[in-house]
Amino acid sequence: MDQQLVNDDETESAVRGVARPPLVIAPSFKDQVAALFDLHFPRLHRVMNRLSGDTELAADLVQEAFVRLHERGALPDQPEAWLISVAMNLFRNEYATRNRRRRLLAVVARPEGEEPADPERRRRVQVVLEGLPERDRQLLVLNAEGYRYRDLAEALGLNEASIGVFLARARRAFRAAYGESADASA
Repeated sequence: MDQQLVNDDETESAVRGVARPPLVIAPSFKDQVAALFDLHFPRLHRVMNRLSGDTELAADLVQEAFVRLHERGALPDQPEAWLISVAMNLFRNEYATRNRRRRLLAVVARPEGEEPADPERRRRVQVVLEGLPERDRQLLVLNAEGYRYRDLAEALGLNEASIGVFLARARRAFRAAYGESADASA
């Protein structure tokens, strides 16, 4: 009898010319994560690559952020901002670990008479960025990649209203350090 009611409803809808909306099935969590990966991986990888200067490390950090999203089991309200925050925290941890290792390892002296090669502009920018405070470096790279103030604020745990001021200071610090590095290399 239930089947008959369904058929009668379908017949009635067809007679009246009323189309039933199609049944929409929500994508699974796994499919949602895969879609987010396809959408956000390239941009997030570029950010991490700029911050780290290491393509493989950048890929590892971004992949780990997506692994953590998958392990979380549910999407956050703002997945892109959540992914940025996780990747930045992973980078911060990696950066601190590398600095500790660098301090602990003996510095190998350069052979006498060997001059360092003139750095290319990209390397010079990377060196200047590495010399900036962490927040300035992160703000500049994320902003250069096109993230909005709201995303920057959430990723770095700052007040959105303060982002413009922090960015202006970071840009001034970068220009000053970049100019000094040009004077030092001349």
